[in-house]
Amino acid sequence: MSSQAHLSNGGVDLVAEVVAGALVIRYWGKSLGTDLSRFTFERSIPNSDFDEIQNPGILREHSRGWLGYPTLSGHRSGLDWSSRFEVSSMKSSSDSLQVVFVDPAISLELEMNLSIDSNGVIRLNYSLLNLGDEYTLNELIYWLPLSDKAEESLDFAGRWSNERNPQRRSIDVGRWVRESHEGRSGHNFTIGEIALTRATNFATGEAWSVALAWSGDSRYCIEKNYEGVKSIGASEILAPGEVIIGKNERYKSPDLIAVYSDSGLDGLSHRYHQHLRSRASHPAKPRPVTLNMWEAIYFDHSEEKVRSLVDVAASIGVERVVLDDGWFGSRRSDRLGLGDWQVSEEVWPNGLRGISDYVASKGMEFGLWFEGEMLNPDSNLYREHPDWILNEKGRTPPTWRHQLVLNIANPDAFDYVLNATSKVISEAKVNYIKWDHNRTLIDAGYLGRAAIQKQTKAIYRLFQELKERHPGLEIESCSSGGGRIDFGIVEYVDRFWVSDNNDALARQQIQRWTMQFMPPELLGTHIGPTPGHQTGRELSLSFRAATALFGHAGIEWDISKLSEEELKHLKSWTNYYKSKRGLIHSGRVVRVDYPDENHYLYGVVSEKESLFAFVQLQPIKTSHAPNLRFTGLKSDRRYRVKVVEPAGKTGMMLIKPPSWLANGVEATGSALIEIGLPAPILQPAQALLIEIEAI
Repeated sequence: MSSQAHLSNGGVDLVAEVVAGALVIRYWGKSLGTDLSRFTFERSIPNSDFDEIQNPGILREHSRGWLGYPTLSGHRSGLDWSSRFEVSSMKSSSDSLQVVFVDPAISLELEMNLSIDSNGVIRLNYSLLNLGDEYTLNELIYWLPLSDKAEESLDFAGRWSNERNPQRRSIDVGRWVRESHEGRSGHNFTIGEIALTRATNFATGEAWSVALAWSGDSRYCIEKNYEGVKSIGASEILAPGEVIIGKNERYKSPDLIAVYSDSGLDGLSHRYHQHLRSRASHPAKPRPVTLNMWEAIYFDHSEEKVRSLVDVAASIGVERVVLDDGWFGSRRSDRLGLGDWQVSEEVWPNGLRGISDYVASKGMEFGLWFEGEMLNPDSNLYREHPDWILNEKGRTPPTWRHQLVLNIANPDAFDYVLNATSKVISEAKVNYIKWDHNRTLIDAGYLGRAAIQKQTKAIYRLFQELKERHPGLEIESCSSGGGRIDFGIVEYVDRFWVSDNNDALARQQIQRWTMQFMPPELLGTHIGPTPGHQTGRELSLSFRAATALFGHAGIEWDISKLSEEELKHLKSWTNYYKSKRGLIHSGRVVRVDYPDENHYLYGVVSEKESLFAFVQLQPIKTSHAPNLRFTGLKSDRRYRVKVVEPAGKTGMMLIKPPSWLANGVEATGSALIEIGLPAPILQPAQALLIEIEAI
């Protein structure tokens, strides 16, 4: 067994070494291109400290002198609380590492599997085997070392309709923790944790990030101890007694995804995006223009109204229509009927097959809304099975949006939801489902034990089973908007609803930072109505359309009431999206470090073509904005630059615009990167779309 492993792939290296029985990760970062077998990592021994250098290793054991947060926490009725694992085997290749740790004294064995893919992305998992009596696991947390160059952390906070607000802070002595206790990832969920140098921006500098492939309760940490050692970590949060491992049983932790970049935050996002795009399950067909009917009809369903929307949708080039909440049971408001997954005879007396066939006759796919993990107290399901809710000791949890949580860890409840939804999908020829999750999990017990983990794994199984029963079915993850966007559920869904807030000005930031982790083709981005239903703000169609373009685009608007001019612009925009989605959904996302904070300049870049948006968020102090410098281009290539307006004119505040707006311009990449083009003076809440084509 070699004492050192040096992994290298995709421009990233990881160096690990066995020291006195512990596995120590010596380095994680930029590819070194050198052999480190004779390199020394030993540090000084300070005064008033251990007499010999201690190497607690990746398991950070107290028994080995680690005084910070440990990797493993557990016990057997108060005993076997302290571990001292020894590496019993280590196998490595150029891109993988498998290590088995054993501690005979407490009858535990831990297996670690780590790999680096061609994008430089690490996937890591632990499997804990119990060889003794029942073992209560409190926590098994992943920890990876950070370079002492990492000076700041970046993560994201939010609430309903305002997800993904960045918060950047210094890494100081202590432990910075971001937790989710909602039973779902949540609107305040950060998706991933990032450490970075003080100088790191979108284009340059180093960054290290971890993201947990889990949709239940989670914890993200960055720690700096008294020695100055920095670490980044993540784990599933386990409720008291939730995981008790029987003899010869295993606990397998959710995968950790770890990403390093030496080319800024955009380099980090590109690695995440390419990692997801390399999956066999990643959506392959072009992402269809989608009309969701929620903000058009809400609960006011009628076949006549829906047909009128379908007719208009077909005429402007929509490729998928989705009938949202209100089609089932007594569901005429959000207070009743949830859980009764039978087509309402009141509003759909002939069932849904007629409208589904009508949609298909127009050359479009038919989608349908479900919220199978919830139910209303005022529903037939709850009246028949009040024992099917998640609860503890007979208590009924407080309602949230007039809902309780259905315990799909219960096999009977699971089978009911699976079979009822599957029946509707088959009978109505549903191609696509929008699956919502509109409340948190409170007092989430089953058979007297905490059941958040079981509930999370159950929704994974449910989605997997639905896809197996209905080949080609696509699923959108919605949770009051962006409340369940994570690297666990992404393995089972094809799209995320980014936010319930369709206000394009608010969406600029929400989409900008959700894209830090998830690629555009997975992000539902719709043109909403004006005034916006969430903010009451009036915004131009051209701005709303430009904002919705950079994702899996669609419409959420009563298009049956639009003017001929608006419909003309929507048709032009859908055609433009179709012509550019190949670029948007495969290219490299670029967010320019623009000098003025009242603007965004961002785009998607490929070898032959690029598309940028120059966005005016708020008024600026000066008459002119800084020049538009386009990162991501090749310095030695020549480009043709032109403005496009697929959904109407961009609002401007000027007497005469720069000449290149009307006529376009040809320039070298170096000129576009270093000098840039004069920026037009836009009105607030306006966006200019700019095409750049390699000549």
